[in-house]
This record gives sequence, structure tokens and C-alpha cells, in this order.
Amino acid sequence: MEKSVTIVITPRDRYSQLAHCLEALYQCTDPAGFDLIVLNLGYPARDWRAALGVLAGRDNYRLLEWGQVIPMEAMDRVRGHITTPYTVFMDNDTRVLPDWLPPLLETAGSRRAAVVYPVTLERAGVDQGADIRCHLFTTELRVLDVKGKPYLIEYKSHRRALPEELPESVTESQAFELHCVMFDTLVLQSLELPRMTIREHLDISLQLKVKGHRLFVDPRSRVIFDNLGTRANLADLRYFNLRWNPHITMQSSRLFERRWGYCFYSESAIYHWSSRRRLFLLMRWLFLPVSAANAIDRLLSAVRRRIRPVWDPVKDPEQQARGFYESLGGAAPLQLDHSVR
Repeated sequence: MEKSVTIVITPRDRYSQLAHCLEALYQCTDPAGFDLIVLNLGYPARDWRAALGVLAGRDNYRLLEWGQVIPMEAMDRVRGHITTPYTVFMDNDTRVLPDWLPPLLETAGSRRAAVVYPVTLERAGVDQGADIRCHLFTTELRVLDVKGKPYLIEYKSHRRALPEELPESVTESQAFELHCVMFDTLVLQSLELPRMTIREHLDISLQLKVKGHRLFVDPRSRVIFDNLGTRANLADLRYFNLRWNPHITMQSSRLFERRWGYCFYSESAIYHWSSRRRLFLLMRWLFLPVSAANAIDRLLSAVRRRIRPVWDPVKDPEQQARGFYESLGGAAPLQLDHSVR
């Protein structure tokens, strides 16, 4: 029987957790129903050995080793290795839950969707709150003009809601995140994949709109991502610093602006967030409990905001902003530039 989906697992923020990701995948998914590609983007030997131990005796996987490259470069390269109708990209700190895959395939077929993604839940390890809560249901793009410049805002519905509070119906969305997402492979192969480490998912979502494609979230499918709450290895900081390196994140923002003509309202806040998470990973590597790491993080964050305030000139910007596609009269955005670097 020909398989309909290839699952690609790649690091995005860290190296550790790959073996746990694979264990959950095989526990919750029929191996006869998927091909697997595991991308080695410079994993430490210990993490890679643990992953190979999980894969021992399996016959539905391939390993591709490309060294330490950013996730989007790996995503671009791997497209040529996929022949199944659908492709799932999954970060290595994501855990699938039982029966996660069949709903995605069903919705992709019945809705002719270019992208379908599961409800993404998160553990509250970094922030205070419920043990399990919603990280992503749907995303609405909004636009806000500040001093004559248009700024994009991601508005995530049901953010931090409890799982039982979420809607149960398949819902159209305007964007996704790459914790776990399924593409129609032909659509994936038609996309430009720019060399970005932030907002790359928004770039792809805008391209989908330009091409007339639709994307959906299917709440029958659920995954949990780690949210950097578990203890880190020192090598995790190395990969985190690759993705969140200030030079490449600023380049990513400028590239997005050239391609679409919109700035990010939250750009300053994102740089602040990455500094906080880098510190949090370091404290967890040093065996500080989550509660102590949170307390230190909050204190130093408050000091840093006084020294270098986060740019946030509008009170309640999400509510002040208007719907992005409403501002375009329902039309697709105009792509200004097709360079990807």
C-alpha cells in the first residue's frame, strides 16, 4: 500500500527531546501509514544515539545529515526527497497525542486544503498557569498603522485556554506555526522558502493566500510542544543561538519587509523574549527549578525593560488594529519582492 504522508522531524529551538518525540510518534501513529525523515542538523552524539535507539528495528525511516543549518534551509532542501501526497513538518520538541494524524488527512481531502494543522497545546513550564493549555488554535492577521507605517500583528484565538474550552469544529485560519503542520506536497514544492528564522510561517501563509489556497486547524488532532520548559543541555543553547541570533533575526525582519511591505509590531518584544528564553535555558541547564528560573527571569526582565524599553507605542494594539484582509478588501496581498535571501 502506498503511503500518503511523509513526516519530517527537525530541530527548531533546541536539540534535546528528539528521542521522546520519536517515541510518542510511534506510540500514537500506525507505522504502516507514514514514511519518516529525521534531519540531523548537528545533534550532539548523545541525542543522536538515543534517537537511533528508538528507530532500531523500524523500516519506514530515512536519516539525512546536513550539519548545523537553520530550520528553513533544511525545510527547503528536504522538499526534493518527498514523493507522498502530504508532508508533515514536526519540531523535535513536539509530542503527538493518540489519533492525531487521521483527522488531518481527512480534512485535507474533504476541504482541499493546502495546509492543515492540529491544535497545539503547551506545557506551562516557562510561564505560570495550567499544566496544559492552548498555544495555538487559529491565527488572525491584523494591521496597525503607526506614524504612517503598516505593522502586522498575529492575533491568536483561545490563547492559553484549557483544552476542554476549545471549539470542536474544523476552522479556517489565516496562519499557522511550525510546531506541527501538514502541507499538500505539491503546494509545498511550489512555495518560496525564504532564509528566515522568525515570521517564516507568516511569509508562507501570505504566499498561500496569493495562490488562492486555504488552511485549517482540526481540533480533533492535538499535539503538545515543550515550550522550553524541560531542562536544557548546553548544546541546546548552541542551536537556540543559531535560530535566535540577533543578526539573522534582524535580517529576517528586513527580508519580510522587502517581500511584503509590512513591519512587525512585535519585533522589539521578540528580541526581548529571545533574551529571556536564552537565560531561562541557561538556568535550567544549571539545574535551577522552574519556579526559581521564572523568578530570576521576571526580575531581570523588569530591569532590562527599564534600561531598554520594548517598543510598544499603542495601548492595546491587538484591539486597535484592523483585520489585515479586511484592509485589503478581501484581496490577496501584493508580493513586492521574490528574493529569498
